[in-house]
Amino acid sequence: MTDLADLSAAELLAAFRARRLSPVEVTEAVIARIGAWEPKLDALYAYDPEGARAQARASEARWAKGEALPLDGVPGTIKENIRTKGVAVPLGTAASDLAPAADDAPPAARLREAGLVLLGKTTMPDYGMLSSGLSSFHRLARNPWDTTKNPGGSSAGAGAAGAAGYGPLHVGTDIGGSIRLPAGWCGLVGLKPSFGRVPIDPTYYGRVAGPMTRTVEDAALMMRELSKPDARDGMSLPPQQIDWLALDIDLKGLRIGLQLDAGIGLAVEPETKAAIEAAAKAFAAAGAVVEPVAPHITRAMLDGLDDFWRQRAWVDIGALPREKQDKVLPYIFQWAEGGRDLPGERVYRGMSQMMAMRDAALKAIAPYDFILSPVSPVPSFPAEWASPIDDPARPFEHICFTVAANMSDQPAISVHAGLTAAGLPIGLQITGKRFDDLGVLRMARAWETMRSEAIRWPAA
Repeated sequence: MTDLADLSAAELLAAFRARRLSPVEVTEAVIARIGAWEPKLDALYAYDPEGARAQARASEARWAKGEALPLDGVPGTIKENIRTKGVAVPLGTAASDLAPAADDAPPAARLREAGLVLLGKTTMPDYGMLSSGLSSFHRLARNPWDTTKNPGGSSAGAGAAGAAGYGPLHVGTDIGGSIRLPAGWCGLVGLKPSFGRVPIDPTYYGRVAGPMTRTVEDAALMMRELSKPDARDGMSLPPQQIDWLALDIDLKGLRIGLQLDAGIGLAVEPETKAAIEAAAKAFAAAGAVVEPVAPHITRAMLDGLDDFWRQRAWVDIGALPREKQDKVLPYIFQWAEGGRDLPGERVYRGMSQMMAMRDAALKAIAPYDFILSPVSPVPSFPAEWASPIDDPARPFEHICFTVAANMSDQPAISVHAGLTAAGLPIGLQITGKRFDDLGVLRMARAWETMRSEAIRWPAA
């Protein structure tokens, strides 16, 4: 019998509707799951089991009255950097002041309004600038598939929580791969929506919030709520009526690009390449036209982005008093300090590479409906490392398949493609044209149905 903590949101809502289960017993099952896993994973911040129990009782009452909300009684988490009223937002760093947030940011507001039972927040690295669970504020987050390995980041705790079964619904943020990388390394579905599709506050170029779940259907359920309008995000898209649960797609005749070489950064490891090739063959066997795609991201683009992001980080970190600078994770401090003396022209040229990357990504997908690629060229890495190569002089060698979609506004999703011989998850990335969020969900759902084996989630 499936443990209640492992049921999907769709399954839970159906069971609540039929009175087979109650939000109270499901919440208790998830709290028990957290009790078994959390001492090993350290995925949570501001964990509030008593608050979750109170929310579950209120949800049970609404179901009894026939007044249930869209996600009523489903347990889940929200990433630490998304404000929730009354909870401090340390941004993963011990250098932050811990003042309680005055309100819920848009993603948190939408999920509360939909009846999510909020268990707590999930951990992240300093300022969200690592693909790692390493943080100067939070304890080291670990990957439940192998606790000596990293869950990835910056949505580190969300990745670990989703794979361990801390409820079915989790939300992360992504500015270069921070949803898709931990999703890929933890076996989850992780959607980076089109820029502006999910209102967020504060907003920034390329930054989005999106779902991290075990199933595509659950990601779609979250998008139905997260994509609702919020005037606080001045860069959000106009509201659009999208049938998020219409997940069927006819693959026949679709033009799909297959990118197995980013052209720069880490080389794709053989097991990862084989898993992505197997997915491409499945799409071709179902009637899609699959063709290779040449690399389109250059060293100048990646290095320019690095210059700009270093200098942006140093503007904040360099303004801190020395006693606070000393609290920043040393890797992040060393990386950001590289932006201290960059001349203005170099920073400007670095920022201009964001537009160059955007143009290259949009030209690459123009002949195709979707592009398939690895999420990461390599599987997960030691938990104590800041990145797969753990070198602040080369911080972005692993994001060459993910970062372009942030610059180009395109939706991109990570979905489980298989396991390495060592038992570590491999993520398949499906990138769509700008604003075709439903299309990438449909493609991910098609792969989910074609995938040869069901996922056997790790047990505590």
